[in-house]
Amino acid sequence: MSIDRDTFENTSEEELADLSVPDQVLGFLVANEDRAYKAREIASQIDADEGAVSTALSRLKERGLVEHKATYWAVTDDEDRLSGYSGYERATTLFNEQLGEEDRESWREHAPDDPHPSVEAEQSATHD
Repeated sequence: MSIDRDTFENTSEEELADLSVPDQVLGFLVANEDRAYKAREIASQIDADEGAVSTALSRLKERGLVEHKATYWAVTDDEDRLSGYSGYERATTLFNEQLGEEDRESWREHAPDDPHPSVEAEQSATHD
């Protein structure tokens, strides 16, 4: 996952190294909690190896932090379980520092009602 130059210059090496692939995966899924993704889509979005993402997803599932159905993965809706995971806290803190805290209601107001065309095409391809 890329970071902006300001973050690069002002964040310690230790802080940057703390964000492991599982932390990145979980952070991505939390930020997109209303959707489910394939491992390759997650890998593409966080700029990580698909094999590493698949391994991370399996480990996160064992901890009850993500859910899996067919080839799709989504973050759990168990807020207590999520808040108990230290990687979630680190990822959230780093993302908030880099990008600012998210106003979910504002985001939802501007979210499209229909799924992205790539999701629709994928769904129709699996039903053919």
